[in-house]
Amino acid sequence: MTDRDPLIRVTAMPADTNPYGGVFGGWLMSQMALGAGALASRVGQGKAVVVSATDFAFPGAMAVGDELSVYCEIAATGTTSLTVAAEAIARERNGETTTLVAKGSFKFVLLDEVDRPRAVGRWPGD
Repeated sequence: MTDRDPLIRVTAMPADTNPYGGVFGGWLMSQMALGAGALASRVGQGKAVVVSATDFAFPGAMAVGDELSVYCEIAATGTTSLTVAAEAIARERNGETTTLVAKGSFKFVLLDEVDRPRAVGRWPGD
C-alpha cells in the first residue's frame, strides 16, 4: 500500500477491456490523464490543457473488477507548462495485492481567460 492520496480511484469494468479480455491500455491512459489534469488545474489554479503524453510503460496487468488508483506529482515546471508524472496502481478485487500497471508523463499548458498560454504563477485575473 502507499501513503499517497490518489487523484483517481475507479473499478475496471467489462466495457474497459481490449479484444483479448484484459483491461485496455487506452482506458488506463485516460484515467491517468484525468488525474494528471486535475492536479495541473489545481496547481495552475485555472485551465490546463494536455499538449503531450510521453514515456508510457505498462509493466503489469489488471483484471475486470480490480480497483485502479492513479497517483500524480508535478515533475517539472516551464514558463507556461507543467509536466505531471502519473502512476496507475491496481489492487486486486478480493485482496490487498497491488501492481503497478502503467506509468507515464503528461505536459499541460496553462491558459488564460481567452485560451492563450499564461505563465505559471500568473493566475487568471492578475
